[in-house]
Amino acid sequence: MSSPASIARHPIHPMLVALPIGLWIFSLVSDVIYVMGWGPPVWNDVAFYAMAGGIVGALLAALPGLVDLVSLEDPKVKKIGIIHMVLNLAIVGMFAVNLWLRLSSVPGARMPIMLSVVAVVALAVSGWLGGEMVYVHGVSVEPQRDTPKEERDKARAA
Repeated sequence: MSSPASIARHPIHPMLVALPIGLWIFSLVSDVIYVMGWGPPVWNDVAFYAMAGGIVGALLAALPGLVDLVSLEDPKVKKIGIIHMVLNLAIVGMFAVNLWLRLSSVPGARMPIMLSVVAVVALAVSGWLGGEMVYVHGVSVEPQRDTPKEERDKARAA
């Protein structure tokens, strides 16, 4: 099924999710660089701003993701989509709390870094669910025009 939130038949949500995923992972890597003493103190600031950018990017990616979610008709796929959405909202919440904690914590404090680790692990689970919808159930995948409907249905059922 193709995505209703698309540009020239290319779904918007998968285009946008790469930014927050990359920024949040980079934020954690920056924390590790800072805590291990492998770089100057600026790495603590890099972690903070990468995290903030990831939150903004995730909120932008959520809008077309929500459009895609409400268009789902298969109850099994919709359930996966709802779990994916709730998990992503929890991840954004974890990173928002993380930012708030960092405003009053000493650089390299344990709690914010552990929160980043938990959020990145949750991000991997959420990414798995997103991949399940796309690669297993064909969500936001444009059906081939030269493939008969029966073959498409048979391929989806397999």
